Amino acid sequence: MAAKKKGKDADTDHRDPLAEYRDKRDAGKTPEPVPTGDDALPRGDDDTFVIQEHHARSLHWDLRLERDGVLVSWAVPKGIPPSPKVNHLAVHTEDHPLEYATFEGEIPQGEYGAGTMTIWDRGTYETEKWSEREVMVVLHGSRVSGKHVLFRTRGKNWMIHRMDPPADPDAEPLPERLRPMLPAEKRRLPHDQDAYGFEFAWGGRRLLAYVEGGRTRFTDGRSREVGGPAGLGGPLGRDVGARPVLLDGELAQVEGRETYLIFDVLHLDGHSLLDVPYSERRERLEEMGLSGPRWQTTPWFPGEGEAVREAAAAQGLPAIVAKRLGSVYEPGARTEDWRLIPVR
Repeated sequence: MAAKKKGKDADTDHRDPLAEYRDKRDAGKTPEPVPTGDDALPRGDDDTFVIQEHHARSLHWDLRLERDGVLVSWAVPKGIPPSPKVNHLAVHTEDHPLEYATFEGEIPQGEYGAGTMTIWDRGTYETEKWSEREVMVVLHGSRVSGKHVLFRTRGKNWMIHRMDPPADPDAEPLPERLRPMLPAEKRRLPHDQDAYGFEFAWGGRRLLAYVEGGRTRFTDGRSREVGGPAGLGGPLGRDVGARPVLLDGELAQVEGRETYLIFDVLHLDGHSLLDVPYSERRERLEEMGLSGPRWQTTPWFPGEGEAVREAAAAQGLPAIVAKRLGSVYEPGARTEDWRLIPVR
């Protein structure tokens, strides 16, 4: 890793800090900046940092700190820890050129690090300590700020620890397990349809998805932890990104494909939404824009019970669900705030 040298050593050390970076990349195939070996290293003030969200083979975040003309880099699989209560793995990688601090783009398949790279945060930092085994910095970004320390554990494996209090002192971790709320079975639509939102009942398997650091785990209708359907958890985690979230939905067949149909959000960005009205939870869910080949945010229709029931019948669905707009989420409860109404 790049480190400052003093005296005669600084003048006689001709080690190329970007040799490994260049060896792993073909400038003719990747849009990443690939300076030639003859280029003089640009110099800055050793105070720039960038965190890039890297949708590669597995989602991770790359923390890069400007140091001696390069960006010293760590891959952080679960992102920067928001609280001093938890440390996250940080894998030291090759130094990157300073130009990488502004890079966003698609690295082609077959190339090293193939996938989408976007800037998640950037700003300036102050160095409090820098050695081969420990780096202590104060970050000043729009999403991440405060004192952090990276310390080496073994080989290229480091850990990153937040030293300051949490940026959001009221943030809470995702619950370990939650029993889903259940609808009461009713034969008829509610008389006051304007007080309800209506959804399709897909007749699938109920699953709650706990997504954190781009990773996903699932519990079933009895709050038992279950293995996620193959090919779903990882891609869903990448779609959510860095935000910790608890989703409610069901796994059902849609056009011949097993799809996770998401209809509620119960915890988001460190805050429980259980006491938030159903209509507002639906708005929060839609703002997340979750949509992929194996997962979809399901539609909902305030006040349109008759139309939704007719559409469900046309699609061959067994029932619809009426949910009172102002209702809170009651884990494990079966109440008339939610009503399962058969199509026929």
